Amino acid sequence: MITTSDFHDIETPTGTMRTYVYRPNETGNFPAIIFYSEIFQQTAPIARTATILAGHGFVVLVPEVFHELNPIGTVLGYDDEGKDKGNNDKWTKPLEAHDSDTVALIDFAKSLDYCTGKVGAMGVCIGGHLAFRAALNPNILAASCLYATDIHSDTLPSEKDNDSFSRTGDIKGELQMVWGKQDPHVPDAGRMKIHQQLLNCGNHFSWTEFNAQHAFMRDEGERYDPVLAIRVYTMAVELFQRTLR
Repeated sequence: MITTSDFHDIETPTGTMRTYVYRPNETGNFPAIIFYSEIFQQTAPIARTATILAGHGFVVLVPEVFHELNPIGTVLGYDDEGKDKGNNDKWTKPLEAHDSDTVALIDFAKSLDYCTGKVGAMGVCIGGHLAFRAALNPNILAASCLYATDIHSDTLPSEKDNDSFSRTGDIKGELQMVWGKQDPHVPDAGRMKIHQQLLNCGNHFSWTEFNAQHAFMRDEGERYDPVLAIRVYTMAVELFQRTLR
């Protein structure tokens, strides 16, 4: 499908959140995917991924995940300065603020006359964590979580007993967990900790590990693996076609 894109400024309890919308450029009603970015917000690789998903018949919402901490439209660079700023934002914004963002995004998706009202979530890096976290909301029917950071380590700020790992059992939708085995941000022990928690909690999930590094989906930089990226896109599209149609 040919796609089109625009943006909307959505009001949340913690401020205005610019959200980029990618969708098929044809009439009809389509399910929505909230696509959570890396710490750098909506970079060119994130926009290209959103376009790919939209071309398969989805309305893709890309929120600025740290909208409270940056001017609207901020995109951080893939350099040390951008990484330091993004990590500082990650460690500053509490998970509860991400939760209220998700509620606002779901309400927005359901208000669109070209959406069916069914919503899934997807994300990469911190966005993989946020997709996992979004699935705590029962309106999220499925989540594709790609090399999700900080779940195993409980390093994001939250209220007591409200971290994402501890609340795994509250997730009712289907989870697709995808990892790179050479990812230093989520080492073997961290991945196995999450896997065991999913088993213990009885979640409905799939689990895939590739011989790949962190950010192997990002089509800029030396870690990009295009063959694996195509496979993961196919996996994600299958998940959402099955659970959101």
